[in-house]
Amino acid sequence: MTAQQPTPGPPRRPLGARNPGDAWVVAPTGERYWGRFGAAGLLAVDPTRGVLLQHRVSWSHFGGTWALPGGARHEGESAHDAAVREAKEEAGVPHRDIRTRFMSVLDLGYWSYATVVADVTRSFEPVISDPESVELKWVPVDDVAAYPLHPGFEKAWGRLRSLVDVRPAVVVDAANVVGSVPDGWWRDRAGAASRLVRRIDRLASAGIAASALDMAEDRWFPEWSVVLEGEARGADAAPDGIGVVRASAGGDDAIAAEAHRLVASGHAVDVVTGDRELAARVTEAGARVRGARWLTDLLAD
Repeated sequence: MTAQQPTPGPPRRPLGARNPGDAWVVAPTGERYWGRFGAAGLLAVDPTRGVLLQHRVSWSHFGGTWALPGGARHEGESAHDAAVREAKEEAGVPHRDIRTRFMSVLDLGYWSYATVVADVTRSFEPVISDPESVELKWVPVDDVAAYPLHPGFEKAWGRLRSLVDVRPAVVVDAANVVGSVPDGWWRDRAGAASRLVRRIDRLASAGIAASALDMAEDRWFPEWSVVLEGEARGADAAPDGIGVVRASAGGDDAIAAEAHRLVASGHAVDVVTGDRELAARVTEAGARVRGARWLTDLLAD
């Protein structure tokens, strides 16, 4: 995280071309914040080892404290991309081995800091790859507060800690969603399903505003399962960003089974369907139900 107190100068950087984002932003009240275009950091969550923290070198601002790999955004760079890039540069975090779950943004108007929370999908060892770190360490979630934390991260940690175990997932009744729009889908059910899957993949990459999921923070990136049945099972192969379930029999049974599986694994599950009987089944399993209009509105944004 970035300081909220005046500092004598910018953090040291390796020699090379200077990024125009590497500059202080001065608040109306005099505090300085690092990152002309804002800043971002990555909170990597490993299911067995905890979260990845960076022990800051003594000459850095609030040196000796623990925080997240992160830094100034580049001009035109999204907060998400900046967090992933900085984590790679400072800790060797491989972007292919993490999956973004949500993003929390502190926006002061004149400066912002985004925390990207991502799940580790394949175990890796962090590597100190720039001079800003003394140590990189996986810290059990319940032990984080006992460390001498950077003041900015310490202030945010209580809120982030309450969300570390929240894992949203969305199960889509593709037949119901496709059938809710009279666009000729019945002439090519597999093609219509393919188009829906591609649109959901783009939505999955962009994330969903927290308000659409009735959740806190700024943006969430749920796990997606799209259930195909009948002729729609011939849809194109699924993109990497979402899961496609090709029901071998009835689509309702496959949707209910997927909802049961995700709820049992600790996910907060939303099932998108307009089928009342199916809605009752998945509600009993512990999932919430969203109508097809909820998803089509999100896809239209």
